[in-house]
Amino acid sequence: MTQLVPVRRALLSVSDKTGLAELGQALASRGVELVSTGGTAKALREAGLTVKDVSDLTGFPEMMDGRVKTLHPMVHGGLLAVRDNAEHAAAMSEHGIGAIDLVVVNLYPFEATVAKGAERDEVIENIDIGGPSMVRSAAKNHAYVAIVTDAADYAELLTQLETNDGATDFDFRKRLAARAFAATAAYDSAISQWFAGVDQGEKFAPKVSQTRVLAGSLRYGENPHQDAALYLPTGAHTKGLPQAEQVQGKELSYNNYNDANAALELAAEFRGQAPAIIIVKHANPCGVAQGSSLLEAWNGALQCDSVSAFGGIVASNVPLDGPTAEAICQIFTEVVVAPGADEAARAAFAKKKNLRLLLSDDLPDPRRIGQTVAVIAGGVLVQDRDNGAITQADLKVVTKRAPTEQELKDCLFAWTVARHVKSNAIVYAKDGVTAGIGAGQMNRRDSSRIAAMKAAEAAQTYGWASPRTVGSAVASDAFLPFADGLLAAAEAGATAVIQPGGSIRDEDVIKAADEAGLAMVFTGMRHFRH
Repeated sequence: MTQLVPVRRALLSVSDKTGLAELGQALASRGVELVSTGGTAKALREAGLTVKDVSDLTGFPEMMDGRVKTLHPMVHGGLLAVRDNAEHAAAMSEHGIGAIDLVVVNLYPFEATVAKGAERDEVIENIDIGGPSMVRSAAKNHAYVAIVTDAADYAELLTQLETNDGATDFDFRKRLAARAFAATAAYDSAISQWFAGVDQGEKFAPKVSQTRVLAGSLRYGENPHQDAALYLPTGAHTKGLPQAEQVQGKELSYNNYNDANAALELAAEFRGQAPAIIIVKHANPCGVAQGSSLLEAWNGALQCDSVSAFGGIVASNVPLDGPTAEAICQIFTEVVVAPGADEAARAAFAKKKNLRLLLSDDLPDPRRIGQTVAVIAGGVLVQDRDNGAITQADLKVVTKRAPTEQELKDCLFAWTVARHVKSNAIVYAKDGVTAGIGAGQMNRRDSSRIAAMKAAEAAQTYGWASPRTVGSAVASDAFLPFADGLLAAAEAGATAVIQPGGSIRDEDVIKAADEAGLAMVFTGMRHFRH
């Protein structure tokens, strides 16, 4: 291994020709011989540069529609030779193989071809073979060869040549090699995922590899002693917080991202509907409301649990306006997420320098397909996203009394919120406003009691004659296994219940509902959220 390797010959073959002409000119100005292929050679010549075709190097023409051009000993011998190995040097001399000191390659645009909806034959043709082979050969032999796979690294390369009088140093080549192997791994991962998922229709392939790109480090994880980072998926993916515009505020922390995503996902449930506000704390909604105006929705959501709202995350389903922003700023808020904000709203938030304001182009589709991943000791759990949904037509009335039209609306609203609450989840709602939320308890009865307790506290705080649970609908994310949870809801004043059903004690629960005069509907669908 040599610390400094002068760059005398460079092989360039790129699909993305961004910055190619400038790079070629910089290399040529240092007397570097340029060797290239097809369209890359043409682009360099159009820039006025002298270029040697790979076919002149190998003695074979490019053939089979360009499928075969660089897979040749004259290329790979020049890339893989250990320069200070006598046998390798002798082989190079005997066969007239010249050393290649620099390789600049980026690969056929496979993911872009898939993303544009190309036919299968075009997708297959955009699987690069020669490119990854050259990249891997050069990266393996980084003791002597520099491999550049990203136009973003051109500037660093030229700085190296300037600093080292036309040479590259070992540490630089080692960094490039790591990036190169990551690039080919990501490329192969995209191809394998396409074959398994799109071409073969396998939901859970025998082997899975997924690539993520580092977006940046975070201050720390859930706790200060934990390191953390944000990664982005490659290829086509749903836009969310990482793609939103951060208008102001400190950098987002690990917990900010986690909580704000929970708020955004719930806000997405109300896409295209009346103005809605979601307040989240520790990834659980603590207040959700719809109203004729965004300010009305904010007041309704805040009144559900104003204690938990302190230091929380706020999301809306419509662009923010000035009056709502002014109201939000009356309490300490970590993050606000919305699909836009008017100038008055921006001005109001600007007074709170540390508040993080994130504006997205749109809200994610809550019914999108996809998978979620959870890491456990010794393995990884993969499942479909919970994108199931029910409508009023799917509901089955199981009690003697059918719910009124308003009770049905309240049931569906409470159900929408409950699916975003950690299990065991109980949500009371009335007139498009959450009255009380019980989350994450080990039994459903306690969740129901906690939700009712919060509603009673809100009534006391705001001087209401009775809690909003009176006359409300209550949603349970899973079936009620015993009548006690239902009776706790009745004690809180609920008049309607929505739950999945399916317990072996359904008849007992239905009987208890009838005796209490409650209307109850079954959804037939559960929404656990652990």
